[in-house]
Formats: sequence, C-alpha cells, structure tokens
Amino acid sequence: MCHESDEPIHVTKNGYADMVIMSAETYERLATFAYRDYVASAVREGIAAAQRGETVDAFEAIADLKARYGV
Repeated sequence: MCHESDEPIHVTKNGYADMVIMSAETYERLATFAYRDYVASAVREGIAAAQRGETVDAFEAIADLKARYGV
C-alpha cells in the first residue's frame, strides 16, 4: 500500500492517530521539501535582519569572540 499510494498512511488506534507509515521514497521527498522550506525560511529571516540593520561585521565578531573566550 505504501508504494502504491505514494503518500503516508495514517494508522489510528481507537479513533486517534497512532502511527504514520510511508515508503522510504515518500519519506525522502517529504524530508527534502521540509529541509528546503527550513533553509528558505532561515535565509528570509537573515535578509530581514540585515534590512533592519541587525548585523555586525564578521571580523569584529570574531575578534570579540577571541577576546571573550581567550582563543
């Protein structure tokens, strides 16, 4: 069934969701989509922070970390 449907199969117990079963191919497709969505969200967040001026110079940040932690 998992390979024929190409979608997750939801298994219930007493009328409540209990498990989801899917083929490895479906899992990879869904996981890849979720990861791409996560990365795109992080990039959008970074761009918005830069537009708000919430950035620091990389060299200054590294110097601050070295001074703070004695590296």
